[in-house]
Amino acid sequence: MASKDKQADGLASASRRALLGAAGAAGAAWAGFGAGLALGLGLMPAALAAGTYPARPIEFWIPFPPGGPTDASLRALVAAAGKELDQRVVPINKPGAGATLAASVMAQTATPEGYVLSMVAANIFRMPHLQKTSYDPRKDFTYIIGLTNYRYGLVVRADARWKNLAEFLAYAKANPGKVSYGAVGIGSSGHIAMEKLARAVGTQFTFVPYKGGSEELMALLGGDIDAVLDPGWSQYAIAGKIRPLAIVGDSRFPRFKDVPTLKELGYDITASSLVGIVGPKGMDPAVVRRLHDAFRAATKDPAYIQSLEAIDLESVYLSHEAYTRFAAEQYEREKRTVQQLNIRLD
Repeated sequence: MASKDKQADGLASASRRALLGAAGAAGAAWAGFGAGLALGLGLMPAALAAGTYPARPIEFWIPFPPGGPTDASLRALVAAAGKELDQRVVPINKPGAGATLAASVMAQTATPEGYVLSMVAANIFRMPHLQKTSYDPRKDFTYIIGLTNYRYGLVVRADARWKNLAEFLAYAKANPGKVSYGAVGIGSSGHIAMEKLARAVGTQFTFVPYKGGSEELMALLGGDIDAVLDPGWSQYAIAGKIRPLAIVGDSRFPRFKDVPTLKELGYDITASSLVGIVGPKGMDPAVVRRLHDAFRAATKDPAYIQSLEAIDLESVYLSHEAYTRFAAEQYEREKRTVQQLNIRLD
């Protein structure tokens, strides 16, 4: 009997061990399933967001007043992008702060779902080195796509006393502070380039900042200022209302081949400003890709291409990855430029 009892006890113990082992295996399986379920549920919102994006209209903030050359070009772009996204992309003008107000407000107020975007240019990287800003361009934006590059020129009215750059600079040197010029915002590429030119010549210009290109060109034509250093003036030059004195870039304009660059005239000064699209920080990579692809396709739209040609904007494509790298590098380049000029705005 004892032997049978021991045998029974052994069988019972083995059964208990088997049951416990099975229970443990089942528990592990359920735990693994639960973890997988939790992981799946955790990823589901992002996946759903990317899959259904955009589910409502997208706001596209433009940092210039309505009616200017860049405004018209961007409106053509967002109209084409809306067709690609099968959703409205609504242009909203938010000028101010040297064309950085739109992106600055977006960085502080917009959530990263991708329903608020902003155009930015070189000022966004320069302004933090000129004054205290509410944003850090290295951390507070998602860089979606680089689009175009502004082509700058120094222009005067067609009836101005100066027929060329030499006459313009000779007068400015003999009359410090008497020649006024406009550019879009304090710290803009036009402002920086003109201050470099003043230092190279050994004189002073009187700077008048404007919120947008249309405002400054109207001020020039109306006689409120003597010159403008910015892009967007080519149509007025073709119409005979404006005289370009110099191209402030690495090469001459295709439509103004007789106008020399500042470099050709002995001044190693250029101005450039890459135009791109950004969103708030922390955007879903799948949403970024969706936007990138839509805007990339929109750059092929004939109306958009025509708008670029009308204002001599150069098409320059940067992918999300390339634009992100460019932003970090441009931030450092602007820092060096501001240090060399030794200027602050606050």
